[in-house]
Amino acid sequence: MNKVEEKMKIKINGEEEVVEKESVTISDLLVLKNVKMPEMVSVEHNGEMLERDNFSNTAVSEGDEVEFLYFMGGGQ
Repeated sequence: MNKVEEKMKIKINGEEEVVEKESVTISDLLVLKNVKMPEMVSVEHNGEMLERDNFSNTAVSEGDEVEFLYFMGGGQ
């Protein structure tokens, strides 16, 4: 019997994407999306800002919306 590969649709930074797994955390998404300097990224999950300590235990589900936010310094 073949195992059916699970997929889910979520929105990342406003774009609908299909994730080739049935269960992922925010930390998993940072790796899957090859996010550069993940230690410098803030994450909003379904409209709520997440604490960095919760990235590894916050599950992402079908239809969720995730925003990776980069804060840049600079200016005068």
